[in-house]
Amino acid sequence: MEAVLEQAEQLPALLAVSRSALVRDWDPLTLDRALDWARYFQHLHDRFRTRPRLREALGRRLRRGQLRFAHLGRCPQLLGLALLENRALPPAACRRLLHRLLQPPLQPPERPLQPPLQPPELLPLLARRKAAARLLPSPSQGQAEAQLLLRRLREEEEEEGEAAGLLSRALEQLPQPRAFEVVAAALLLVKQGGDGEQGGSSPGGIQATGNGSVAGLLLSWLLENTKQFSAFCLHLPGSLLASLASHHSQLSRSYLDLLTSWGSQLLYDPLQGLWVKGCPDKAELSWEGLRERFICLCQGSALLKGQTQAALKLLKARDGDFEVRGLSVWTDLLMEVEEHLKKEAEH
Repeated sequence: MEAVLEQAEQLPALLAVSRSALVRDWDPLTLDRALDWARYFQHLHDRFRTRPRLREALGRRLRRGQLRFAHLGRCPQLLGLALLENRALPPAACRRLLHRLLQPPLQPPERPLQPPLQPPELLPLLARRKAAARLLPSPSQGQAEAQLLLRRLREEEEEEGEAAGLLSRALEQLPQPRAFEVVAAALLLVKQGGDGEQGGSSPGGIQATGNGSVAGLLLSWLLENTKQFSAFCLHLPGSLLASLASHHSQLSRSYLDLLTSWGSQLLYDPLQGLWVKGCPDKAELSWEGLRERFICLCQGSALLKGQTQAALKLLKARDGDFEVRGLSVWTDLLMEVEEHLKKEAEH
């Protein structure tokens, strides 16, 4: 038992290394050994969770590293997320990681209570490999991170855990632009219809639920902070935002409100014959950016196109219902959108 306790003490070190620059020297074999260790720790959890005295002994050892016994059971997920967030992981090891995490065996073999590699041998091995190339392209990694995040959120919901807390912690560990990309990818992987979500499966194998849905958690995180949502919409391309708005009506309403706010801050410069930012130093969209976003919305679903055109017509009417350019930003935007749609229909 003492040997098992000493092995459990290696979990904090393994998680710390997975977040460090040492992983730049990992190859697929090292990655496999690290994941084997994660599954071994999970096996310890499964074996000792019904044995109070042994569970308490393991818990005491883990608390030295600021971990709890429950972390043993989640070790594969904790290690996987840490490695996915670590840009130092070489491409070959990253590809192996994605394969192992996203395509697990349907019926994993019974794991023996035997560590795959003695802990003293593991840490020196981490620094012996040399990376030869960069990480996988960010879209592939972002989608993989989103799939893994969705799977963990579903597991947390099924265990009646604190899924919202897990989501916040996971996203806070990512740089903001990357967190936005992961949230966008996750929202695209869950399907929504009408006021609620359909029970179908997404490409990532994640099924949406009704009340307390994963999509609802993601949207709450995104929309509860106006500044955060504004940064999200500034960072992502208009075509992606239009796709998200087509699937999530709550997001489409907030997005249109934000575009309205940005458009209201534009001023017409008669000398240049252009709409310009009222405060050039602010991060709101330019005229060109605003025009592109509205056109993307009108290229989305028929429902979204109708909502966008109706919103522009209402704003135009409230602003005086002018038919001459240069008097109302909404008149000019509506004219631009309608001209673009007409050209598209002609072609």
